[in-house]
Amino acid sequence: MSDPYPTRPEREDSRTLLQKIAEFIHPGPDSTDELIDWLVEAEHNQIIGNDSRKMLEGVIRMADMTAGDVMVPSTRMELVNIEDPHDQMMHGVIDTAHSRFPVYEGERENIIGILMAKDLLKLQRAPEFNIRALLRPAVFVPESKGLNDLLRDFQSNHNHLAIVIDEFGRVAGLITIEDVLEQIVGEIEDEFDIAEDDGDIFGLADRTYRISGDTLIERVEHTFAVKIESTDPDDQFETIGGLIAHEMGHVPKRGEHFVFAGLDFAVLHTRGGAVKWFKVSPASDETP
Repeated sequence: MSDPYPTRPEREDSRTLLQKIAEFIHPGPDSTDELIDWLVEAEHNQIIGNDSRKMLEGVIRMADMTAGDVMVPSTRMELVNIEDPHDQMMHGVIDTAHSRFPVYEGERENIIGILMAKDLLKLQRAPEFNIRALLRPAVFVPESKGLNDLLRDFQSNHNHLAIVIDEFGRVAGLITIEDVLEQIVGEIEDEFDIAEDDGDIFGLADRTYRISGDTLIERVEHTFAVKIESTDPDDQFETIGGLIAHEMGHVPKRGEHFVFAGLDFAVLHTRGGAVKWFKVSPASDETP
């Protein structure tokens, strides 16, 4: 009678005697620091490249990190008050560079949902629409939530933002999928991102200018020798992006042109409902 539980054949050890001796003398790493040292040595020996070493190191270090380590603290969170008028909401969303906003009711601790900047466009087409119907469920995670687990949750639930709660149940901050990924690949930038020291107004070869949306209005006035004021004297703006978006009356889209104060503002790039970059030139009769 055959054995109902046959034993599995042992896998043949393909290591050579020399490899066995080497591993006995120099055993594998038994700590995170030693493993990272191995990666540095592998890069030095040209086994892996610098970028690969940094990413692998980021993955290793992330295993010991929690949501509380990389979250945006509550004092720096950009929130939307559900009781604010629509125009005030739109102004706040346009004046920042985020695509998602936690929404609160009454107290800032009372987060009732997440508002997508793009969903505000629906209110432009249907002002009678209830803002509450646009809210998406808020996801809450503890400060102790591991980044590895959080990344899996983001991927499986298709959420890109979570509210971080401290041990007493209070809002401690927020964290996005970008915050987590940056622990692996470093700061995520696009082709329009520049360092703060590099400035925000650039002259182009065709004698036009590329101007970031967060450039102070005074700088634009000085560059073009014009006076830029809101058509509504009660509205006060600091950045050119916030002012132009307000004057347009809707969330700007890439490729749109808007003539204001004798200048043609062409939208080059947007992010999170805000203009990241304009192409600016003196307006002409042919300007659309």
